[in-house]
Amino acid sequence: MTVPGRLLDGWRRARAALGAAVALATLVLLSIAAPVAAASPSPSGPIGGDPRSPGQGPGLMGDPAFAILAVVAIGVAATLGTLAWVKLTGGRRS
Repeated sequence: MTVPGRLLDGWRRARAALGAAVALATLVLLSIAAPVAAASPSPSGPIGGDPRSPGQGPGLMGDPAFAILAVVAIGVAATLGTLAWVKLTGGRRS
């Protein structure tokens, strides 16, 4: 089967446009990354302690037990939702 010339020209134009878009995206990403790479590695604020907790050293923020329970609850809900979906849609189809 042969490809008509007009279709082949369209594919070539599409490839050229895609290449130009990739080149433009690369230039944009490099222009964004250049100032970040030039930043000083030294800390900008005062040294010592956690800025989120005045006068104390680093520590836990929030409630870790709640975070763990939330992750477990999301996992259980996803599992139950998946099982319900499979049950309602007829299970596996071979």
